[in-house]
Amino acid sequence: MNTLSSFFYNGWHHIVDINAYDHLLFVMTLCAAFRLTQWRQILVIITAFTIGHSGTLVLSALDVIPANSKLIDMLIPFTIMITAIANIINYERYATFSDAKLKYAIALVFGLIHGLAFASNFKFMLFSDSIIMPLLLFNLGIEAGQIFIVLLFMISLWVYTEIIKGAHSKWNLFVSGAGFGIAATILVTAMTSG
Repeated sequence: MNTLSSFFYNGWHHIVDINAYDHLLFVMTLCAAFRLTQWRQILVIITAFTIGHSGTLVLSALDVIPANSKLIDMLIPFTIMITAIANIINYERYATFSDAKLKYAIALVFGLIHGLAFASNFKFMLFSDSIIMPLLLFNLGIEAGQIFIVLLFMISLWVYTEIIKGAHSKWNLFVSGAGFGIAATILVTAMTSG
C-alpha cells in the first residue's frame, strides 16, 4: 500500500530519472532562450508547465480522457521540437518579459500533453477515492524535480556565460538544436516502432 509521501517521491523521481530524459529534454529546451537574469520568468514557465500537466492528470485520473501511449510517444518529442524552433525564431523577443508570454502559453499547452505521460504513472499509484492530496503531492514532487534540473541547468549556463564568456545566443542555439535533434530521433523511433 502506498503512503502519501510516496506520491511526492514518485513525482520527483519521474522528472529526475534519467530514463525520463524526454521530460528533462523538454524542460532544458524550454529554458534555453532565457538568460540568468530572467530566473523569475523561468520559475513562472516551469510552474505553467506544472499547471498544464496537473490539469491532464486530473482528467485522466477521473477517466475523462483516455491515455494512448503510442500517440503520447509521438506528441512529446513533437513538443520539444516546436519549443526548440520557437527558441531560435523568437530568441530576441524572449529577452523581454512581455514577449515571454508566448513561452508561458507554450509551456502550459505542452504541459497538458506531457501530463498524459505522467498520468499512467499517477493512476497506477492512486489508492483512494480522493485524488486531491495525492495529486498535490505528486505535482509538488514534479515541481521540485523540475526546479532541481533547472538549477543545474542554470549553473551550467552561468559557467558558460560568466567563466567561459560564451555568448548566450550560441548557448540557446546549441541547446535548442540539440533538443530538436534528440527529439526528432525519439519521434522517428516512436513512429517506426511496432
